[in-house]
Amino acid sequence: MLVSIIRRSLFTAPQSNGVQEGYSMNSNSKELVITKLEQGLPTITPAFGAALAEACAVCLTDQDYIQGVELKVKGDFTAVFQLYWQEVTDQMMRCWNDSEYTTEQAAYGIAFLVIQELTDYTVIERSRRGTGFDYWLGKKSENNELPFQNAVRLEVSGIRKGDNSRVKARVKQKLEQVSPTDGTLPAYIVVVEFSNPLAFIVKK
Repeated sequence: MLVSIIRRSLFTAPQSNGVQEGYSMNSNSKELVITKLEQGLPTITPAFGAALAEACAVCLTDQDYIQGVELKVKGDFTAVFQLYWQEVTDQMMRCWNDSEYTTEQAAYGIAFLVIQELTDYTVIERSRRGTGFDYWLGKKSENNELPFQNAVRLEVSGIRKGDNSRVKARVKQKLEQVSPTDGTLPAYIVVVEFSNPLAFIVKK
């Protein structure tokens, strides 16, 4: 089953990014405005959301993309989003100089927004270390008094620049990572790759 999940029309040949001549947007794509993270989410404060938005902006600017570059969603969901982000300053580049950390935070930001767009869930609480996943998801319309009644696990991972084999390996790794808590609640695995913008989502 694991092999079939990863194999399922997973990847296509890389396409040109937003700086290439002749770049055009998919008419079926939706806008994903990353700065909306600054408004916060049930478990994300506006301050933390703003930080995630900055990390996203740095990762995308590092790839020389222009506004509106397409993020493709593959796996158990199929969609295309046009990404829009804030202008990146020299101060922001220095602040987010740790590439690995910045990529991981940016992946959280993208994952939160995409999950909200494509499912009935939103992030409701940070998971504790040792659980094997990052966040708890809850229904957007759920009664706040019982936030975990229909909870789902969320595990996120980011790759600044990687080929298809690296993305597939990361998906496999994350599926295995959440396995100790399988059988209790569903899980979403989201792997975000920035060099050829991709969000690969598996529901387990």
